[in-house]
Amino acid sequence: MPAITVENTLRLPRVPAPDPQTAPPRPVRSVTSAPKGFEGEGFPVYRAFAGASLRDLDPFIHMDQMGEVEYAPGEPKGTPWHPHRGFETVTYIIDGQMEHQDSNGGGGLIADGATQWMTAGGGILHIETPPEHLVVSGGLFHGIQLWVNLPRANKWNPPQYQSIEGAQTALLSSPDGGALLRVIAGEVAGHQGPGGTFTPITMIHATLSPGARLDLPWRPDFNALVYSLSGRGTVGAEERPLDAHELAVFGPGGALGVAATERPDNRTPNLDVLILGGRPIREPVAHYGPFVMNTKAEIAQAIEDFQSGRLGVIPAERIPHTHPGEEKP
Repeated sequence: MPAITVENTLRLPRVPAPDPQTAPPRPVRSVTSAPKGFEGEGFPVYRAFAGASLRDLDPFIHMDQMGEVEYAPGEPKGTPWHPHRGFETVTYIIDGQMEHQDSNGGGGLIADGATQWMTAGGGILHIETPPEHLVVSGGLFHGIQLWVNLPRANKWNPPQYQSIEGAQTALLSSPDGGALLRVIAGEVAGHQGPGGTFTPITMIHATLSPGARLDLPWRPDFNALVYSLSGRGTVGAEERPLDAHELAVFGPGGALGVAATERPDNRTPNLDVLILGGRPIREPVAHYGPFVMNTKAEIAQAIEDFQSGRLGVIPAERIPHTHPGEEKP
C-alpha cells in the first residue's frame, strides 16, 4: 500500500504550512475505533464512522474500509445486486481490483488507485464483484467505500458515474517532503482534485513517513475528519494518539494537523490516513439500508419502488438475491 506513489516527493508541488494567526488549528473533538464486520457476500470491513454523530459527519453518511486482506485462491468476495437512492457512493481501490455493473448498462473495472464515483440519485441497482482471475488466484485487496449525502434538490437526479483513474489524482507534498497527498476531490492550497461533487467536499489519501508532520489549511465552513488506514500517529496540536482503524473528528478552525510516530507499528513503516471534509447540508436525514432520504415516507417509497422494479431491472443473466435492508446497517 498504496498503489499510487512517487519516488521523490520533493519534486511535487508543496502545500504551505498554514499561518496559525489567520488559520487557527482545529482541536480534536473525539477519537473512535472502527469495529470489524462483514459486507456483501462476506468480505471483511471496518465500519469507520461507528461511534461518531451524524451531525459531526454531515455531509457524509457511512464509510467502510474494505480489507486490507490477502485472499487465498477462491476466497475473494463481492456484493450481490442491491439498490441505491438519494446519495453518492465513492469506491476507492487502494490495492487489488473490483468489477461493477448496474441496471442502466454501465460498469467497468476499478483497480490500483482508481475511484468510481456513482451518483445514485433517483435510484439504481448495482453489483460489485472481484474479477474472475482474482477469484482464481487470490491476492491483496484493500479499498474504501464512502457514502456522500445529496441535498434534497439533487436526490432525484438521474444516476451517473465518474471514473477517476489513479494517475488523475492531484499529487502534492508537505513542505519537507515527508508526506505525500493524493487529492481525489476538492481543493487544497489551490490544487484541485478531479472528483466533481454536488456538495462541496475534500477527499485526500495521505501517506506520512515516520516522524513526519502534516499541517493543512482547511476551509472553516467544512467539517474535518481523519481516518487511519494503517500505521500509528497523532492528531491535532494536542497530539492525541491515532492508531489504525480509528477516526478523529475535529472541532472548528482553519487548519488541521496529523503526524506519524517515529517508531511505526510492526506491520507498516508509514502512517496512511484518509482526510475528509465537506460543507454540511443540514437537512433531515432518514437512512435505511441502501437508501438515504429526508423523510421516513420517502424511505417507504424507495422500498416500494425497489420491490416494484422501478429502480431498474437486473440483466437477465443475473439472479437477484438481496433485500434493501441487507446492504448496510
